[in-house]
Amino acid sequence: QGRRDEAQGLSRGCHVTPPVNLHIQPCHVVQSKSDKYSYRISRGRFSVTAISLDVYLPMRSSEVKNRTSTGDITSLRVITAVKTPYLPDGRFDLEAYDSLINMQIEGGAEGVIVGGTTGEGHLMSWDEHIMLIGHTVNCFGTKIKVVGNTGSNSTREAIHATEQGFAVGMHAALHINPCYGKTSVEGLISHFEAVLPMGPTIIYNVPSRTGQDIPPAVIEAVSSFSNMAGVKECVGHERVKCYTDKGITIWSGNDDECHDSRWKYGATGLISVVSNLIPGLMRKLMYEGENTALNDKLLPLMKWLFCQPNPIALNTALAQLGVARPVFRLPYVPLPLEKRVEFVRIVESIGRENFVGQKEARVLDDDDFVLISRY
Repeated sequence: QGRRDEAQGLSRGCHVTPPVNLHIQPCHVVQSKSDKYSYRISRGRFSVTAISLDVYLPMRSSEVKNRTSTGDITSLRVITAVKTPYLPDGRFDLEAYDSLINMQIEGGAEGVIVGGTTGEGHLMSWDEHIMLIGHTVNCFGTKIKVVGNTGSNSTREAIHATEQGFAVGMHAALHINPCYGKTSVEGLISHFEAVLPMGPTIIYNVPSRTGQDIPPAVIEAVSSFSNMAGVKECVGHERVKCYTDKGITIWSGNDDECHDSRWKYGATGLISVVSNLIPGLMRKLMYEGENTALNDKLLPLMKWLFCQPNPIALNTALAQLGVARPVFRLPYVPLPLEKRVEFVRIVESIGRENFVGQKEARVLDDDDFVLISRY
């Protein structure tokens, strides 16, 4: 019985090594240096060849499977930190997610951050996180650049997640500085030096969340790495100019500052929350020269989106637009009623046609929202 099971496994194409006492005739039809690993078993009219694992060598951690160059990342001007929608039981709503990515592509966004702060990567298991990166690459990787948030406050974890992210095909990694367990300047440099060799990398500086600024000395120390794509910078215009004067690629991390950072201080573009809602207008803001009138028109929306910590307002807005279900993974909860009413007025002032989705913006009742604590 054991021999029959082995033979049946081979006939199904399973990658197994036959036992020494199983008499299977070597395949003499395929003439190659791998003949000694090929075996043929007859089953009816057809034959199936099973090939041992030796033919498919496992990928070493130093072998990066990214699909783009660092230069292709540094040319991107609009990258959306994309929202992760949920089903009522708390699992990912991949249908809504795919629709949202398609809206980003149609609106002119050139890249997406998967599982970032906005995408609630910190509420995901690493299995969920890597799956979502791989899903995004598989479905949209030829149309938009996929940047996986594989950063961590643990260098060991950041290395492992980044290896997995590049293994499933992400184009670049986003790395934050270690948060809560803060380290020294030398420790920051060593942390980034450990992950930069794996593939194109964007470093993310947001002291309001990490509790620690990444000083220019750290960025300058790692800027010589060929995989160093640039910095998502949230400190402000002067820091942006400090880097652009040195030829370091910078994306504004603040939607409300992105216009001036781009056109007055030399930023390449923006890694945006607002572009989840209005990708076409954000592309126009980053590509078509100074446009203070458009920027001023969008500022109320930008300020509304950050009236509470991101992504609370964005999650609420996408639910109001009918683009995502009104499902929140705790500890996030929706904005209060008066803020939801304000959003509908903002949509009307900017024009519903400029927002993602097809449904009219609704206020929604408190009872419409689902809060998930275990998922």
